[in-house]
Amino acid sequence: MSYKENLLKKIEIDRLVNRVITSIGSPDSGRKLDKEAMRRLLDMAGYTHRHERDLDLYLENDDTAKGLILVLDNDLTIYDTTVEDVIIRKSPVLKEMVSIRNIIKILNDKDVVVSRKEASVLHVREACVKQLDLSHTAEDIGDIAIEGKASLESRYADGVVEVLAMFAEMLGYQPPPKVFDARHHDIMGALTEKAGGDTRFGPAVIYGMAHSEIKLIDRQLSSLNKEDLEYFQGVVKGETKAAAEGADVFEFLKQSVLKKETASEPID
Repeated sequence: MSYKENLLKKIEIDRLVNRVITSIGSPDSGRKLDKEAMRRLLDMAGYTHRHERDLDLYLENDDTAKGLILVLDNDLTIYDTTVEDVIIRKSPVLKEMVSIRNIIKILNDKDVVVSRKEASVLHVREACVKQLDLSHTAEDIGDIAIEGKASLESRYADGVVEVLAMFAEMLGYQPPPKVFDARHHDIMGALTEKAGGDTRFGPAVIYGMAHSEIKLIDRQLSSLNKEDLEYFQGVVKGETKAAAEGADVFEFLKQSVLKKETASEPID
């Protein structure tokens, strides 16, 4: 797959991870695990599905007698043991419960548990991401910027949003805090939490989907600064000039990625 395809796959993985983690709750919370999203993650990670008794088991390596096994239920426990051992611990029949040894297994599984809940989701995420080749060149970054410009010119909103999601992934940009949000706009930027409840947002990109307009704020704005809030609203409404607009915004994003990657290179 190309760098773009691998990058989009990583974005999809992280969205699925967020869906699953958000759906995890205590037994009395009333929340139900998003099993569909978890199944997709397990499939991406290459786990093998086996249905035993009333259990949905996912094996990291189906070729070995003993290995990592995830039980798809609200606990999302990963065991390091055999399928037969998991079945006895999680879904024993009466004749198996007669054995003292099995009763001990059922009551105490610390010897074979690797992780539960969020930790298990992150374990599977790591397996998913390991399969992706995220190496790339400056030309790959340039191609993504060109695609963004073309989508903007043709007013293809989904294409613009997809490209912005890729740049957000590369730059670590996040959705805006509530004070810097706007209806019918896709907004992303650098987010920094300061002391005293101050949230700094920026540089930031504002994409108005209704009119296919994209604008750049090239500095940090403070959530507690009235002038910064007025400036943001002015840019959104078109009453205040942005630092850059249109295709120049994608050029800014491209250069920001290249500068970030150059700065992170080890110095001999």
